[in-house]
Amino acid sequence: MSTPTPALSPAARLRGLRGLRGLRGLKPDWLSDPKVWRTEILGGLVVALALIPEAISFSVIAGVDPAIGLFTSFTMAVTIAIVGGRPAMISAATGAVALVTAPLNREHGLGYLVACVILGGVFQIVLGTLGVAKLVRFVPRSVMVGFVNSLAILVFMAQIPEMHDVPWVVYPLIIGGLALMVFFPKVTKVVPAPLVSIVILTVITVAAGIAVPTVGDKGDLPSSLPVPGLPDVPFTLDTLTTIAPYALAMALVGLMESLMTAKLVDEISDTHSSKTRESIGQGVANIVTGFFGGMGGCAMIGQTMINVRVSGARTRLSTFLAGAFLMVLCIAFGPVVSDIPMAALVAVMVMVSFATFDWHSIAPKTLKRMPTGEIAVMLITVACVVATHNLAIGVVVGTIAAMVIFARRVAHVAEVTAVADPDGTTVVYRVTGELFFASSNDLVGQFNYATDPDRITIDLTAAHIWDASSVAALDAIETKYAQRGKSVEIVGLNERSAQIHARLSGELAGSN
Repeated sequence: MSTPTPALSPAARLRGLRGLRGLRGLKPDWLSDPKVWRTEILGGLVVALALIPEAISFSVIAGVDPAIGLFTSFTMAVTIAIVGGRPAMISAATGAVALVTAPLNREHGLGYLVACVILGGVFQIVLGTLGVAKLVRFVPRSVMVGFVNSLAILVFMAQIPEMHDVPWVVYPLIIGGLALMVFFPKVTKVVPAPLVSIVILTVITVAAGIAVPTVGDKGDLPSSLPVPGLPDVPFTLDTLTTIAPYALAMALVGLMESLMTAKLVDEISDTHSSKTRESIGQGVANIVTGFFGGMGGCAMIGQTMINVRVSGARTRLSTFLAGAFLMVLCIAFGPVVSDIPMAALVAVMVMVSFATFDWHSIAPKTLKRMPTGEIAVMLITVACVVATHNLAIGVVVGTIAAMVIFARRVAHVAEVTAVADPDGTTVVYRVTGELFFASSNDLVGQFNYATDPDRITIDLTAAHIWDASSVAALDAIETKYAQRGKSVEIVGLNERSAQIHARLSGELAGSN
């Protein structure tokens, strides 16, 4: 005879309902919003269309078959959509990574390039685990503005070859595409304007039989999915030493571009993302890409701007679909995609460059208010990026320039004022400001060693000791007074300053 199930108490039923609500809370809100689904799907489709010619172009830079660049964009986008830290950011084959790995492919072959991509992914996971992503917070705003503006310039410059030595009809097509993207959103925003522009220009050129450069002219599209496998290289120490320098350079360049792009998307979308997860995710995506024979990649700032700023996408779905649509378009709709005029994609990228550029940063009113140093850092960043076509180099140089300007600015902030006691037996020096390697250099020369009385008090209540250079300067001051038979007392140290002074005072060689 079965035992009857005891009835649940009201309290137990309430806890059960709360548990169900908690499980429902695990589902993202956008899964139940049709409008968001439409935005993400169409955004992913636009990005996929724009990825095709760029992936082929980057394949040429790396010296590999166009299909490899397309496979790379597919595996990077799909993988990073799952493991990445910044939703809606697009990762695919990029020019920056292609430039780093091209010499390796040229000198040793594709097998070494693939092995380099896998090792680069391992380096990115290690760097992400060690917390390298936290360094992004040290990138000044002026460098960030320079990064954005230089990116917009590079995107525009990349379109110039597509407008050179082409039939005259290309120019009206580009102007028409731009006009569609400017005015179509005034009619409706249900469908992304770039997608409408691409479709209309393609229909016009195909229906009218207009001969213009097309996507198909860039190279053959793949007809099947990539197959996983191991790189065709000898697994020896010699191979490791050959690929390691390229892999490390690739890891650093890829992380820097990805983290800077993630920071930019954070600002545009007013949301926060995990930079550590993004760093590790980039490594995982490159490892997966390497095992599928890809050329490696990182975040694509131009395609990300199409997805986030132009299409309005905000979730991982658009990133995943960008990769999925890319393969579907290449494999199932290859002939149709091959007929897309390059003028349509050029118009999209020109629109992206104008939308990305921070026009407010160069407005006369802004330039008058901004400190000269900030303007100089922005211009240095832009100049380095445009000259090298490498965003990572520009960010590093711009950040170093900002550090130098900051150090020069605060080097003279430390002030010393002397107040003598009425009886003339003691003088008190009050030091105000931050004491570090730059400001402490001038500190020693601000005391009157010969004429001061026998007792000297140095009051550091309004100062802070940051490094060994400051402790060495204080030791030098005490030594100079001691040589004249005078005593020095240092007072007012805060806890952190007292700790570093106690640990290093008298222990620094050459401080005398």
